Amino acid sequence: MSYLKKIEYEITLKDSFWVVRNCPKCGRKTHYINTKKFRVNANGNKLDVWLIYQCAECKQTLNLAIYERRKASSIPREEYQCFLGNDEQLAERYGQSMQLFRENKADIDWGRLQYGIVKVHESIEGGEGRERILVTVKNPDGLKIRLEKQIAMVLGLSRDQVKKLMVKGEIEIREHSQYLLSIEVAVEINQGVIRKPTL
Repeated sequence: MSYLKKIEYEITLKDSFWVVRNCPKCGRKTHYINTKKFRVNANGNKLDVWLIYQCAECKQTLNLAIYERRKASSIPREEYQCFLGNDEQLAERYGQSMQLFRENKADIDWGRLQYGIVKVHESIEGGEGRERILVTVKNPDGLKIRLEKQIAMVLGLSRDQVKKLMVKGEIEIREHSQYLLSIEVAVEINQGVIRKPTL
């Protein structure tokens, strides 16, 4: 089967993860947010580096370990200077690192994710009449986003519409994992114009 279009998207974070945890000052679970600041401690020739989060309500801090007991020489000099200067871009990058949150056993509030979807590649292979589009959505951070929501985002449809189209066979899931979604979509071509599937 030849495809009219192959389109690749990628889900990207717009902001740092929010952490949910018990706050000792508030006496209950609260949200901790990225301060975009680092804490660096030196002990002899060993360094500790943390990303500082704080309670959104009382400012109680939570340090997420980036490096622990590391030789100063093993940390890239440019990155080390960014830690000392509280570089916001680097802090944001660490605030979006799934690995950092896993290693620190920090609970992410998945309901507060700020993300977008970006088209990264598109190719056209021609075709007449009723054709199909192959859509791939990469999710490099493994964000917990429902399948129907991912499809709705790329097609510009509601989740209910997506479900109906899946039942009708106009949307077919080829592959699905935490990091990748691949679907085929039936479309109508009228004088070179692609029309969205109709309900």
